[in-house]
Amino acid sequence: MSDTIAPPLARRLAAECVGTAALVAVVVGSGIAAQQLSPADGGLRLLENSTATVLGLAVLILVFGPVSGAHFNPAVSLADWLAGRRTRTGLTGSQVAAYSAAQIAGAIVGAILANLMFNQSAGQISTHDRVDSGHLIGEIVATAGLILLIFALARTGRSALAPAAVAAWIGAAYWFTSSTSFANPAVTIGRMFTDTFAGIAPASAPGFIAAQLIGALLGLGAVALFHPAPPVAADDVVVPH
Repeated sequence: MSDTIAPPLARRLAAECVGTAALVAVVVGSGIAAQQLSPADGGLRLLENSTATVLGLAVLILVFGPVSGAHFNPAVSLADWLAGRRTRTGLTGSQVAAYSAAQIAGAIVGAILANLMFNQSAGQISTHDRVDSGHLIGEIVATAGLILLIFALARTGRSALAPAAVAAWIGAAYWFTSSTSFANPAVTIGRMFTDTFAGIAPASAPGFIAAQLIGALLGLGAVALFHPAPPVAADDVVVPH
């Protein structure tokens, strides 16, 4: 988006809120459906959940990318600011805060919406305890890979591949990380509000979020090592060209 005039901030925040809500609705809703359809097969549930997430994420990036950059993720927004703060590219600090607030609000709404779509109580708190050392390492790896992918695409002029590539990374990381690749602080918070297959207990969320932020920093370090080009805004990655 650096070559064009960005849409008004209010429109971008609305896109981040609605897009993140839709993403969490896809994650949680497909998790509930998988739990109902395949109650005795954990592997099949994960396949159903990950497939829906991959497809939904790719579509949402295509829809909202031209408006806000389709971050849907405070770790991506923070990395965007860190990568461009010296050259004034990407988001400002205040915009990162606004984006993150919109993303978190959207994630909570998305979880509640998914609960309601499956005739469950709107107000739920997850009891799914996920945190252990393996899960935290998985979140670091998943988030670092996501950040590296986003900025590698930006710095090598392959932005058009972003919807498929970002969705593919998340889909793969569902399976090769023990945490099933949340890789997103807003989604982690949203998933606290559903006591279903996709939920995460509030006691587990801080560890996940800390691991995601560490992963984002490591991903930026990898970007600097492997693609030491002038900073490019994250919005330039996920906006289709």
